[in-house]
Amino acid sequence: MTRDEAEWFAIEWIAAWNRNDVEAVVSHYDEKARFTSPRAAATVGTATVDGKDALRAYWLAAVARISSRHFTFDHAAWDPERRQLAVVYNAQIDGKTTRAVEIMRFDPAGKVVEGEALYGAVV
Repeated sequence: MTRDEAEWFAIEWIAAWNRNDVEAVVSHYDEKARFTSPRAAATVGTATVDGKDALRAYWLAAVARISSRHFTFDHAAWDPERRQLAVVYNAQIDGKTTRAVEIMRFDPAGKVVEGEALYGAVV
């Protein structure tokens, strides 16, 4: 993946979330992907979700609990040696805006095999 491809991926990933298309987001993940988020613990009882099916179930449950959501892309940082992408954005959820970063590690085939969501201060 080039830097331009990584930025395009990040912009498309944000767009999929903004149109509430969980399937489009999940399509980028490997069957055995692992994802960690403090918000997962509140939704499914564990901070780390293992496997694409469990990740889909988590995100569908999370989306069902949110009345409004809009992500605004800030920037992306791509590390080609680690095959790791950091997507920095503002997450406006139910009227509260928080800075957020999603870190995704890709396999050679271009699928996300590991991800982590980090949330900062309310802005």
